[in-house]
Amino acid sequence: MKQYGLNELRKMFLDFFESKGHLVMKSFSLVPHNDNSLLLINAGMAPLKPYFTGQEIPPRTRVATCQKCIRTGDIENIGKTARHGTFFEMLGNFSFGDYFKREAIHWSWEFLTEVVGLEADRLYPSVYLEDDEAFDIWNKEMGIPAERIFKFGKEDNFWEHGAGPCGPCSEIYYDRGAKYGCGKPGCTVGCECDRYIEIWNNVFTQFENDGNGNYTTLKQKNIDTGMGLERLATVVQDVDSIFDVDTIKALRDKVCELANKEYKKEYKWDVSIRIVTDHIRSATFMISDGIMPSNEGRGYVLRRLIRRAARHGKLLGIDGRFLSTLSETVIESSKDGYPELEEKKSMIFKVLSEEENKFNKTIDTGLNILADMEEEMKKNNQTQLSGENAFKLYDTYGFPLDLTEEILEEKGFGVDEDGFKEAMEVQRKKARSARKKTNYMGADATVYEQLDKALTTKFVGYDKLISDTVVTALTTEKEVVQALVDGDKGTIVTEETPFYGTMGGQVGDKGIIVTNGGEFKVEETIHLLGGKIGHVGTVVKGMIQVGDKATMKVDSAFRADTSKNHSATHLLQKALKTVLGEHVEQAGSYVDADRLRFDFTHFQAMTKEEIEKVENLVNEQIATGLDVITKEMSLDEAKETGAMALFGEKYGEKVRVVSMGDYSIELCGGTHVSNTNVISSFKIISESGVAAGVRRIEALTSTGLMKHYKESENVLNQAAKLAKSEPVALVEKIQALYDEIKELSKENEKLKAKLANEAVGDVLSQVVEVKGVKLLATHVEGVGMNELRNLGDQLKEKMGGGVVVIVSTQDGKANVIVMADEDAISKGAHAGNMIKEIAKLVGGGGGGRPNMAQAGGKNPAGAKDAVEAAKTILEGQLK
Repeated sequence: MKQYGLNELRKMFLDFFESKGHLVMKSFSLVPHNDNSLLLINAGMAPLKPYFTGQEIPPRTRVATCQKCIRTGDIENIGKTARHGTFFEMLGNFSFGDYFKREAIHWSWEFLTEVVGLEADRLYPSVYLEDDEAFDIWNKEMGIPAERIFKFGKEDNFWEHGAGPCGPCSEIYYDRGAKYGCGKPGCTVGCECDRYIEIWNNVFTQFENDGNGNYTTLKQKNIDTGMGLERLATVVQDVDSIFDVDTIKALRDKVCELANKEYKKEYKWDVSIRIVTDHIRSATFMISDGIMPSNEGRGYVLRRLIRRAARHGKLLGIDGRFLSTLSETVIESSKDGYPELEEKKSMIFKVLSEEENKFNKTIDTGLNILADMEEEMKKNNQTQLSGENAFKLYDTYGFPLDLTEEILEEKGFGVDEDGFKEAMEVQRKKARSARKKTNYMGADATVYEQLDKALTTKFVGYDKLISDTVVTALTTEKEVVQALVDGDKGTIVTEETPFYGTMGGQVGDKGIIVTNGGEFKVEETIHLLGGKIGHVGTVVKGMIQVGDKATMKVDSAFRADTSKNHSATHLLQKALKTVLGEHVEQAGSYVDADRLRFDFTHFQAMTKEEIEKVENLVNEQIATGLDVITKEMSLDEAKETGAMALFGEKYGEKVRVVSMGDYSIELCGGTHVSNTNVISSFKIISESGVAAGVRRIEALTSTGLMKHYKESENVLNQAAKLAKSEPVALVEKIQALYDEIKELSKENEKLKAKLANEAVGDVLSQVVEVKGVKLLATHVEGVGMNELRNLGDQLKEKMGGGVVVIVSTQDGKANVIVMADEDAISKGAHAGNMIKEIAKLVGGGGGGRPNMAQAGGKNPAGAKDAVEAAKTILEGQLK
């Protein structure tokens, strides 16, 4: 048997199923599209759910993919065994109501034995114990003896996931030989050892589960096949595990080279080598799909993977930053199958380096916190760190439990693992309860799911803003209807439309739909499943019925302003790459008629100079008057032109490439101006951070910018009017007023100080001596806290040191200040403690340092008692 490489096997599989009439589709993004039930794509069929449910009509009834997947359910086991991995590629052939069990079984056998060349006598099929049809195909048609076909129960050979489509499975196991076995008598298919390995799983989706265990037969039976590419390569290359497969071994070897360690020498090194190898693959692919490290959702999964990889690199003795070096090896070995890795290379490296730096700082902080916890344990004679504290280190500082255990073990301490698990479970429960209850697609069910699946809408709005068509469907907010009448809110679906539906960050068109019997105001245009476009709004007169001829009229001013803003985002993206660097990638945008918002990957706030440079570059391109040309071509042709693709976008076989001269070339389905000079002008209004490594620019063009200037002018005129000045002289006038206020403020402070001194009068005669310390306790009227502090300083100086207590009453409140000099403090006086007692007598509270304290109270009537109590309180303090 030839030992094919991983990249060869991927191509062989896709070519084989293409020869069987399958449409080969590129891998979908790891970020699920319109599916809230998943954080990350975890199986080949996950992105194809709408085709299985019938919500969308597939591009062909036979499809084959190699899908990148991530599963983190058993992340704690990664590395400990050579079986587990978080990132893997899933080969799959799918039938949507086309072929069924017979073809699926025949082709799986043909591919494994004839194309790949696995020995037939080492392959063992399994079936669901009640699936006689599959058993007969294997036995009677494929000629596999009955004793070599294994029947398993529901747990092993029946695929279901809550409510929704489900069905029996037929798996194919490969006997890798005695050297991989456990050696126990009776070791056969189903044994937990590594000898018999499942490499192919045919799922026959033929039932619908209502969620309560009641099954009905589906009208449209489907095939969902899954085969792990790395697992197949393990078998074909006859190696121990996925970590020994050619491309992954190249990465593993690079880890060993950086760490100066040999694989299979020491178990704890092997664990760390496998963790780094696996996690850097996952992180590289996740970042290439636009996922950024954060503290929640899929961003948290990414952060955790990067941090575990960084930490295990440290444990292996790798010095300095190393993740982007390893990522380069991942990109080199996988870019043929996933060209987006090469395209996003500079950004992937930047994100990894930034996150690695952050983690190095976090580790240091966490170690300091752990040191404090150790001291606390020593003090309390404890030998175990509480689960709560271990979880705090994990949750806040990214310390995995094993790292905490490792550090503490060296110092003779343990960790309360059960307490840690409890704290973890509390957090999981919180997360679970926060999740929405959803349908099979993980989305809230809407009225649009009831529409005829075969209906589609042709978009004609690139070339015209008015078109005649036919109404094909109507809905209210709750049900599909035949008519909408005056005042009804609802959605209209038509055969064709010039209305652009919200997509790619561009907001949908507004306008009107007119029929012989009525008129409908379109407030929003949206894309619905299955290629339909919905016009959402209100009937403003008459009645509209299904089958009516309709004239669709887009609000041309709204479209024009939206197009200007959209074209400006293309110029902005190119300008940002020029000024900040190639790592800049679009991370989201919002464009309407009034403004544009553009989110992009960058790791620090832009300087004023950078903002100015970007703004000037965009305005230069606007002034140059670049022609904006849109061409339709295949995705591969578009990539050859250097066009930039966006994260998370689902591209069809044909794409639109928008070129603005030679300056900007992007894949884009939005609407644009014909020449950049139509945009007129561009102004950045704000630049801010929205997430870790993601910045946001808000900007205006054309009409929106003129509106902004008009509003600014109005504010300027109002300000000038209030300042009794002309707008041109406003700055001078404000400076003059500011200087005047400063002078008046100084004068005011002098007058207040004078009044305070007058209010206190000749109080030095009230000084008494308490145990050899001078005390001045007095009551004044109408002195504020600032003046009290100045007054206290003056009196303390005049009396030559000691303790000063002043109670002031003003506007129904009391203010108290206590001051003490160094000599008084050395004899036991403490202003902060004194004031706590005194403040109680004026209905308040306060505190402070030994030398100065202040307080407020709501009972000015107690002022006299407060002054009299000062002597007794001081007496109690002095030694």
